[in-house]
Amino acid sequence: MDAEIITVGQEIVLGEIDNTNARFLADRLRRQGIVARWQTTTADDPQHISVAVRNALSRVKTIFVCGGLGPTADDNTLAATAAALGTHLVIDERHWRWIKQAFANSHQEIVKSNIVQSCFLAGGQPLTNPVGLAVGSWWQQGAKTVVVLPGPPREFQAMVDQEVLPRLQQLLPDQRLVADLTMHYVGVPESQLMTTINGALEDNSAVVATSYVQPGEIQVRLTTAAASQDDADRQLQAARQVVLAAQPQGYFGDGRITLVGEVVRLLKEQHLHVTAAESLTGGLLQSLLCSVPGASTVFDGGFVTYSPVQKATMLGIQKAVIDKYGVVSSETAGAMADGCRQKVGVDFGLGLTGVAGPDELDGQPAGTVWLGLSAQGEPTKTQCLHLPAHSGRQAIRLKSAQAALMMLYQHLQK
Repeated sequence: MDAEIITVGQEIVLGEIDNTNARFLADRLRRQGIVARWQTTTADDPQHISVAVRNALSRVKTIFVCGGLGPTADDNTLAATAAALGTHLVIDERHWRWIKQAFANSHQEIVKSNIVQSCFLAGGQPLTNPVGLAVGSWWQQGAKTVVVLPGPPREFQAMVDQEVLPRLQQLLPDQRLVADLTMHYVGVPESQLMTTINGALEDNSAVVATSYVQPGEIQVRLTTAAASQDDADRQLQAARQVVLAAQPQGYFGDGRITLVGEVVRLLKEQHLHVTAAESLTGGLLQSLLCSVPGASTVFDGGFVTYSPVQKATMLGIQKAVIDKYGVVSSETAGAMADGCRQKVGVDFGLGLTGVAGPDELDGQPAGTVWLGLSAQGEPTKTQCLHLPAHSGRQAIRLKSAQAALMMLYQHLQK
């Protein structure tokens, strides 16, 4: 089933804020087997809103109109939608009494225009707003359904989950459930990753794999349609096992997770501590660690050693090592990892050195990165990355930090 989402708001048209409501609703609809194949954004002009609604009526059966239900002069959505549908507005008297009482309880003066927040489309039904003032509208005529919702995300999301989705499920009782599972990968090129995964799933027509490139990682979404959540879960888990068998490299988990969050979780579970010495990343890895709640239980502090002098002064690296092998080398990365771990007295040390660009360093091109992992009582490991220089300085820094976290993650998984 196809649907259209119409989002009203001058601030969205001008790019001043993100259209988070459309993204939220499209995702919720997708899980119900409904595809928002058209998404329209329009300013608060009544004529533009009416045209958008009429255009939507000509191509889909289900329309969602979002935003512009407040009491101010530029809140034209409800009246414009009513005009497009050839209907009018009626007052939900019960809700109007509630609004007046709410204002009285908070010792605020109510104005006449507040009454519009209790209006809905005639011939339809009001939708309760559990966290705000403006009611929504659910209007049906024949095969057409029009839903009008307020714009503030907190109100919008609550009404979608509590009012809209249950009605849609009653409207489409035989609709197949759409479910998905997100797998996370780091350090594998997208083309290589998806060639391997799609090849592994070639005989599984029930599950579709798609990729989403995110800063520092690639998300692989497995999607299926089934009669029930249990059936969907079985199909997704079976596909997940096939994918992991074909592409274990770079994988670090499923669902709503981050790599740094998983690293912190494993460190906590194993009662271990980590530190780092960073050159090209300039403290980015340590900042990522500190972004995770509770990171203070596994991370006490670290080093940013940008110059060769500070690598020697702060970490105790012998000048001869840097002179002989260069700043961007396996030996220097390993020495940085060892030095920071020993200085702080913890279980793990990570060393990051390289060329973020755009210029070369010590004859090494931009994108050349060396990582070191020092673990107490074990030989120090190093890894070389050759990241594409065209991706830019910030992308090289983030991918380097993610790759270092992946080294530690894989060690903790053993």
